[in-house]
Amino acid sequence: MEEAISVEQLLERLLGLSTPLSALDLPLLDAHGATLASDLLVDDKVVIKSGQRVGSTQIALAASLGLDRLPCRPHPRVVIISAGDDLVEPGSTLASEEDEYESNSWFLTTFVREAGAHAFRVHIIAETSEQLQAIIEDQLVRADLIVISGESKDESFDLITSLISKLGEITTVTPNLAESGKHNYGLIGPDKTPVVTLPGDPIGNYLSAELFIRPMILKMLAKSEIYRPGKKAKLSKAVSSTSGQSSYVRAVINEDGQAVPLTHQDLISTLSNATCLISLGEKIEKVAAGESVNLVMINQVQS
Repeated sequence: MEEAISVEQLLERLLGLSTPLSALDLPLLDAHGATLASDLLVDDKVVIKSGQRVGSTQIALAASLGLDRLPCRPHPRVVIISAGDDLVEPGSTLASEEDEYESNSWFLTTFVREAGAHAFRVHIIAETSEQLQAIIEDQLVRADLIVISGESKDESFDLITSLISKLGEITTVTPNLAESGKHNYGLIGPDKTPVVTLPGDPIGNYLSAELFIRPMILKMLAKSEIYRPGKKAKLSKAVSSTSGQSSYVRAVINEDGQAVPLTHQDLISTLSNATCLISLGEKIEKVAAGESVNLVMINQVQS
């Protein structure tokens, strides 16, 4: 029987599975986008700080100093697996009303790349559970983290749970999170590789990626800051939430600096249109227009 826990509790457990990757002396081009593992000094002065992302100008600086390698935390290798009989690749034809275009793996693959990981996308329509298990086992050799999602109605969740439970210690929980569902987490395979399974519904999948997967990756990169920037703003109109559940309402900021909740929160389009999430805790049922709320800033242009 799955356990009901808070968003904060689940995040704490998942971060417990994530450890900073061991530093490697990477060739300069391989170091691009990685995280510097120790301060780079010139005449006892720090010119690139430990924990800083290595960009093109840092590569140029290292080269100008005669360095052809840099000590870095490598990009975590994240394998994204989608599994389900009714999932159809975009560009193909839906054969029945039960079929749905597979979007979660496309989102997750690009999302974890934006967070600084190397991503490998695997879409599975396995004929047998044994075949699905074999594919998951094959991915362990190249994974620092495995993220799995299924169909939107979560018909495949129990099958995925059963299979990964054969490969390691797995816990099933339901976070107190609106628009979400069951999650699995644990360590599988001979190397104790972290695995997380997410809800199949695209909105729940997105929220879990933002709240849980992104911080896990940034911790693997040994980032000093693993959370999205936050700010406070006044609401342009009232919002409500289910008592006992945390909610993250997709919103934008208007010219007056107010948070404007997007309409039709059930539509996937809110995920791409939003520039922030209105964060409502478990004890909040309603916030009136004009009141101040906490925002999580997302979809910001990267500098």
